[in-house]
Amino acid sequence: MRPWIRNTLIVAVAALAASAGYLAQRNASSSTSGQPYAARNAGAPILALTLPDSNGGLQALEQWRGKVLVVNFWATWCPPCLREIPDFARVSERFSGAAVQFVGISIDKPDNVRKFADELKVPYPLLIAPLQTLELTTPLGNTAQALPFTAIFDRRGGLQLIKLGTLNEVELEGKIRALLAEP
Repeated sequence: MRPWIRNTLIVAVAALAASAGYLAQRNASSSTSGQPYAARNAGAPILALTLPDSNGGLQALEQWRGKVLVVNFWATWCPPCLREIPDFARVSERFSGAAVQFVGISIDKPDNVRKFADELKVPYPLLIAPLQTLELTTPLGNTAQALPFTAIFDRRGGLQLIKLGTLNEVELEGKIRALLAEP
């Protein structure tokens, strides 16, 4: 494939994903805190993931059970994702001594993720996933499989918040504090 065709396709896919994320974000902020147990267990396929980090080492999300787990699906080519990651990094650092773990799951190439993590000094693990991994978010309301998409789990592994689109620092910190306060 010619380089200009490949580059045009990449830009087109990125623009479509960003547009889908923006449009979905306008109507898709939801919380599962008032839902029955089945809904709170809907994130089990995400917790079952084992993915490579940007250095190739395998990381199982299950290793962080017992902590509030913030799982953010993102990509370096997704402008809304890039806007929210500095907020996630700040909140992650504020909770560094607490039972909280942030994990970024990037739909991207390892080299892009490594470069991004080094430039922004992202303080939490960034894992690499194929595009098909976004299918796990469809039952959670991400029918467009758009980015960014965040799922927050309580210390027992129950899905407590899902958010399609950007999640701001205040909302993120508030939800984490509420979950840490639970017995």
